[in-house]
Amino acid sequence: MGHDTVETPSLSFGRGGEPGRGTPYARYARLEELHSLQHPLSKVPAELSFIVTTQVMELLFDLLRHEWTLAQQAMREDDLPTALAALRRGTHAQDVLVESWDLLATLTPQEFNAFRSVFGEASGFQSSAFLHLEFLIGNKNAALLRMYRDTPETLAELTGALHAPGLYDDALALLARRGLAVPHEASDQRYQEDEAVTAAWRRVYTEPEFAGLLPLAEALLDVAERVTRWRQRHLASVKRSMGAKPGSGGSSGLTWLRRAAEQDVFPELWTVRNEL
Repeated sequence: MGHDTVETPSLSFGRGGEPGRGTPYARYARLEELHSLQHPLSKVPAELSFIVTTQVMELLFDLLRHEWTLAQQAMREDDLPTALAALRRGTHAQDVLVESWDLLATLTPQEFNAFRSVFGEASGFQSSAFLHLEFLIGNKNAALLRMYRDTPETLAELTGALHAPGLYDDALALLARRGLAVPHEASDQRYQEDEAVTAAWRRVYTEPEFAGLLPLAEALLDVAERVTRWRQRHLASVKRSMGAKPGSGGSSGLTWLRRAAEQDVFPELWTVRNEL
């Protein structure tokens, strides 16, 4: 958002729906509230950068979920241009997410260890917004819901996402409605590569009759590639700042991140490239 003069609503609200204070820009963006959310627990200068980066990532997770949900709705309505526009906006959010690791790239082990103890067992692995995105791209695991037993609303939301169609499910359903043989149903299990789905995408890439679906294939591949970039940057950042020590949430650290980075999203779109 720039700082040029813009037309603003006649009434702006601050916290709790009450009329806010400050400039129209401050009220619209809820700046007083936003800038009150950073509370380092140590006196280590690098901790503020860690907190801000974490909060920026969480906001971008929400934005990405918004765009992917719009894309899903559009695909269900056979509105491919609207779906593609939402996916395109989402890739820009993904690019910022990937680059946000730069804010932590130079965090030395000494700096990280100096404040690591203050957040105890807190870990980005526990982010419900991130897990929702993982479910949307088909990386589903019901066992992870146990983390949210004490937060019923979050648990209900993620349980719904676990059982609901993901982004790729809606894309495959669209292919089926366009006449391609895609014997696929949404599942609450992690997505597994299917030869029939590969065959359907092969026809999209090779048969003029289905060329109208090619932009969707490429848009989904853009999404998948950026997921891999995110995972690779996450792996590199953790390896640099803390090495192979276990994660704060009890995960296996580098081992888990490396395994995730090697897992293709929307795998048939990658497999079909071997055959073109």
